[in-house]
Amino acid sequence: MKVVFMGTPDFSVSALNAIHQFHEIVMVVTQPDRARGRGKKVTPSPVKKRAVELGLPVYQPNRLRDPEAIEHVTNAGADVMVIVAYGQILPKEILDAPTFGCINIHASLLPKYRGAAPIHRAILSGDSATGITIMKMDVGLDTGDMYRSESIAISESMTMECLHDELSELGSRMIVDVLDGLLRGETQAVKQDEEKATYAAKISKAEAEIDWKKSAKMIHNQIRAFDPFPGAWTRAATTKLKVFASVCQVEDTAGMPGEILAVSRAGIQIQTGEGSLLIQEIQAPGKRRMTVEDFLRGNTLEKGVVLLSKEETQEA
Repeated sequence: MKVVFMGTPDFSVSALNAIHQFHEIVMVVTQPDRARGRGKKVTPSPVKKRAVELGLPVYQPNRLRDPEAIEHVTNAGADVMVIVAYGQILPKEILDAPTFGCINIHASLLPKYRGAAPIHRAILSGDSATGITIMKMDVGLDTGDMYRSESIAISESMTMECLHDELSELGSRMIVDVLDGLLRGETQAVKQDEEKATYAAKISKAEAEIDWKKSAKMIHNQIRAFDPFPGAWTRAATTKLKVFASVCQVEDTAGMPGEILAVSRAGIQIQTGEGSLLIQEIQAPGKRRMTVEDFLRGNTLEKGVVLLSKEETQEA
């Protein structure tokens, strides 16, 4: 099968590798090279890097809706287009061009979590499972008919990075099966249940600020959902600290929300609105992420210090 592959971030690379093993990729479409990281060095996307390694032709239009871009992509001669976190909306001319249409790998069990940030939202909501849906794209936002869905468990310690990697691998296996099924004429799509649809809005950095008045469970989910990026954060006096690797403490504790109850090599125990949380990794401004034990070698955080809650930070 001749395939046009569209993708941009790390999440897309596993699918590119899998499709390349079994089908002919006639073009890889990805976002233009951009300035990334602290040094703002212009860098190709992970998908472009891998496509170049595989010797595949790469196309990077600024706007896929431009007539020149539409003509270039639709003339590639693809039987199907596979889209994985590409980052631009596809015009109808492209959606209608391939024989088997445009197929998307979406990181949720649709119709739940349509939209930009399904992995973050699943962890933030404390879900125990999510999954991958392979669907035929239409002009709506993740509203197309579904070829196949498969679920995956979310453990209470799983971070966004871990879940992201597992879903990426799952999606790469599923897309090969779906393409094979389409070739054999054995794979049929079913409609989504619109009444069960929910939306996963894009994550904002403001959401990463911790409100210690919330329960330990909610803050634990927040820390996991934003690990590694953007990183849940709090403020000790004037210092902004990102926190990672938390453990919920179930025993009764007395203290005000944000108060440090204990400091040890194992971590920093902090009172929340309901229960306490043990923080095991910290990142200070301009520093690398490190264990609490390493952090305390050059920094001081003592029992009784109160980390500011969201409203208090805004008032400061």
